Amino acid sequence: MGGRVDGRERRSQSSPGEVDPALFDRLVAFRRDLHRHPELSWQEHRTAERIEAHLVDLGLQPRRLAGTAVVVDLPGESGLDPALPRVALRADTDALPVHEATGLPFASANPGVMHACGHDGHSSMLIGAAELLHRTPASLPVRLIWQPAEEKGAGAPALIEAGVLQGVGMIFGGHVDRRYPPGILVVTEGAVNASTDTFSIEIRGREGHGARPHEALDAVVVGSLLVTALQTIVSREVDPAQASVVTVGSFHAGSAPNIIAGRAVLEGTVRAQHDAVRQRLVGSLRRVVGAIGQLHGARIEFTHTPGTPALINRPEPTALARQAAIDTVGEDRVDTLHTANMGGEDFAFYLQHVPGCYIRFGARVPGREGFPAHSGEFDFHEDALATGAGWFYAVAHRAARALRDAAGTGG
Repeated sequence: MGGRVDGRERRSQSSPGEVDPALFDRLVAFRRDLHRHPELSWQEHRTAERIEAHLVDLGLQPRRLAGTAVVVDLPGESGLDPALPRVALRADTDALPVHEATGLPFASANPGVMHACGHDGHSSMLIGAAELLHRTPASLPVRLIWQPAEEKGAGAPALIEAGVLQGVGMIFGGHVDRRYPPGILVVTEGAVNASTDTFSIEIRGREGHGARPHEALDAVVVGSLLVTALQTIVSREVDPAQASVVTVGSFHAGSAPNIIAGRAVLEGTVRAQHDAVRQRLVGSLRRVVGAIGQLHGARIEFTHTPGTPALINRPEPTALARQAAIDTVGEDRVDTLHTANMGGEDFAFYLQHVPGCYIRFGARVPGREGFPAHSGEFDFHEDALATGAGWFYAVAHRAARALRDAAGTGG
């Protein structure tokens, strides 16, 4: 091995796709700089400037899309065979409105904003891949994408509208995962993230005195019945083998202890890994809400807001991603998801347009296993930076070869 950084092992270079100690140090420094200066969705201006500066130093020509996205093509338009579609590699760049409590020496300098999901790591991995790919002898048709606003589920749709997938044949991405140790790559075919719809239920009853409930129509009672009834949708209407969730996350009603509330608002989320289940859940929500409103004579308005779709890895790109993982860490270090992941990921929007695969990078920090993503205590093992950069490099080569073979261009 090539030494240590703050107790974390560095890697030595033994092939073009591995990260040498000097590059690893640069990736660690880059990640820590982004971590210290996190920016919320659509505000990633400094982050984009840092990424651009690094790419320019490599002699590349990045461009901006959708304000704060950074995109760069390798080897550039002049070196691209127009018959070959590009391989796209994507990282996300935005942080979260979370107060950091890690105590790290490079903790956030922006109060109330933190990279609590590892996007600083993903961005740094792709920087590493840019260096590895730029110095490779082969001219691969690759597009690198640093995407903003993943946490809002809005970055990918904005980039698609801006044309980021034009000329792209496959796309790949990944996420750090504290459930697996560093050096593990998790590649799974099929559903790996859930759809993320939200809903709002506004109940209109009739306000009244707490001592005379017969003169009022209690929105709190109606809302409480709704909260209970909605929990039976997943438990009694969905196949237990198909993971799904209905959660009421907020319930707002009432103004005083002796006043019967005439209005209540419930808000929540619906998660599913299959579109048919997703549609059934929303339909059941509408039915239950309407039935309880009719039962109690309350006026209820139900609003459904679609979010990200389920993220489904197709067989062919998943097989390429798995082979690239084996190239990177060895077959015994490649795993699959063991349980359903009900979190959302806007990478799913890309997969509605082109085939691709989204994987997980093992990143568990010993002693910090209990701190999940979106927590102020979240951290990840920086060895994942080297693993992720190496995998991005390997999957670009494998996918480019597959696309070239499919196009019949030879070479």
